[in-house]
Amino acid sequence: MHSINQNVVRLGWVSYFTDLASAMVNPILPIFIITVLHEGMDKLGLIVAIATFVSYALRMVSGYIADAYGVVKPLVVGGYLFSALAKPLLGLSQGWGSVAALRALERVGKGVRSAPKDLMIAAYSQENMHGKTFGFHKMMDIAGEFSGTLLLFGLLWYFGDSEAVIRTLFAATLLPGIIGVVIVIFLVRDVPKREQCTERFWLSAADKKSVVQLLFYFLFLFFIFSEAFFTAQAKTVGIATALIPLLFAVSTGVQTLTSYLFGLGSDRFGGKAVSAFGYGCGIAAQALLWLQTPAATWAAFAFLGLFTVATLNANRAMIAEQADNRGSVYGIFYAAVALFGAAGAAFGGWLWEQFGMQTALDVALGGTLAVSVLYGVRKGLWR
Repeated sequence: MHSINQNVVRLGWVSYFTDLASAMVNPILPIFIITVLHEGMDKLGLIVAIATFVSYALRMVSGYIADAYGVVKPLVVGGYLFSALAKPLLGLSQGWGSVAALRALERVGKGVRSAPKDLMIAAYSQENMHGKTFGFHKMMDIAGEFSGTLLLFGLLWYFGDSEAVIRTLFAATLLPGIIGVVIVIFLVRDVPKREQCTERFWLSAADKKSVVQLLFYFLFLFFIFSEAFFTAQAKTVGIATALIPLLFAVSTGVQTLTSYLFGLGSDRFGGKAVSAFGYGCGIAAQALLWLQTPAATWAAFAFLGLFTVATLNANRAMIAEQADNRGSVYGIFYAAVALFGAAGAAFGGWLWEQFGMQTALDVALGGTLAVSVLYGVRKGLWR
């Protein structure tokens, strides 16, 4: 890893602390919504959908600004600051509406920073080593999640899972969030500015080709359960609230161990092969949930981790290698991830509430299988 640029390493530490804070919220937020606020699965689905969808326009706008006007680091700093301040306020929520608003605010921060951050990583990556660089950054990102889930488990195990404890844990996320903001402000160097565009900005043919190649990934995200639904399923099959963070530790631990390897694999074997493997892992995760046993759910979280890190690294590296206007394409990428993820969460939550968990599981498994078959046919993997 000696060839990784120091700015990428420092951005990795920013993501580490930011995701450590997120990992102290994400595993228990669905439990907080359902058991403390006494809201239904339809409300959980709406919260996930709103939080995911609200940032999609900002992702495209921030990517466009980064490309057209060379404004990169200020967007990254502002995005991390929004997220650092929004998560602690969840401890004050009294209903699903305030949770949705605060999650939306936190996603605004992610939307503002995501495309410019990836543009910075790509700019400081050596030629033909984009997979390795993104794999390293994702490894640091997920290591933060892994640390946060273990910390959350220890705190819940020691203090219990009462409403007061959960609200205090939300407030405590302010500290790691601010550490990340300080690092990005003072230790990460901005990328060289491009000349401001004097003509109307257009995507190139290479940019459009990159976006088309991502369509199967977007469809897969529509059908596969979100982490919140994985958590709700775990609770349904009898896994204790105090153990929920360990499920996330399984997923993030797998991602931490494999992210760098998937990045190297993407450089050596191509993103198509790595993406195909990731889709297979996503199907396995959904199939294991379908079995509805505690043991299968533990395994499902491991396969969810493999799906997440393999497909994300492969797609980010593909954009870095093929696109001309990387900031804009990253913006479109994250916007579509948000749009399809939000629509899928809303649809899945409605199915679960109206027809039961089994129907939601059936549709998710059938949908991911169908998308994977189409991907294999389109990419010629089964010739």
